[in-house]
Amino acid sequence: MKNKKSLGQHWLYNRAILDEIALLAGDGDLCVEIGPGLGTLTSSLLKRFSKVVAVEFDENLAANLPKSFPGKNLEVVNEDILKFDFSSFKKSYAVVGNIPYYITSPIIEKLLTISNLPERVVLLIQKEVAERILDEKETVLSLFVKNRARVFSGPVVLKEEFTPPPKVDSQVIVLEPKKPEVSEEVFKIIRMGFSAPRKKLISNLSQLKSREELSEIFSKLKISLDSRPADLKLGDWQKLYEIIMS
Repeated sequence: MKNKKSLGQHWLYNRAILDEIALLAGDGDLCVEIGPGLGTLTSSLLKRFSKVVAVEFDENLAANLPKSFPGKNLEVVNEDILKFDFSSFKKSYAVVGNIPYYITSPIIEKLLTISNLPERVVLLIQKEVAERILDEKETVLSLFVKNRARVFSGPVVLKEEFTPPPKVDSQVIVLEPKKPEVSEEVFKIIRMGFSAPRKKLISNLSQLKSREELSEIFSKLKISLDSRPADLKLGDWQKLYEIIMS
């Protein structure tokens, strides 16, 4: 079956890597798989979970997938994962997927903000995006993820392992959702601070306070006046919010 490049389909066949991804997901009663495609990862997940719910956007792939696993406890849902309703799951569950690069951020945002959070999320994503999430230098995405999940790095998967090969390598990240450390109000300040990521933070926040006031606040918090938004951690942003908005 041909892949559809418009859907970002690149299929992984290396069984050792697929089994490792499934292992990182753990085991249990239920796993939701995002974009199962031809079912190569589905096969590994069915060995570890009592039931797999596979959410596949491609109508033809969704129709054919059950034929590959007769007698298995596999439910295939032909739907866009961004519209999929997780609220019916009453038991703890994991989410696993080799996800399209172009909707990585919206998928992660959804999985970390739904009301009944999964216990664990294991995603194979573009290596560059994984590095941005894991890096010490922060972005809005990395701060969002670290605010709502414990983050662990998984194996790097070279582009040659896929059919057809994508243009870049991939990497697995593991997320364990948790209660947010800072509020959405703090993130309004964070987004403002990243409005021009390469500029000094004090310039980006000048619409909130005068430069003189911000200089005093930065000095009090031991934040360098030369700091860029990427230099601050969640705790720094929380302290900034508390003083600026007081």
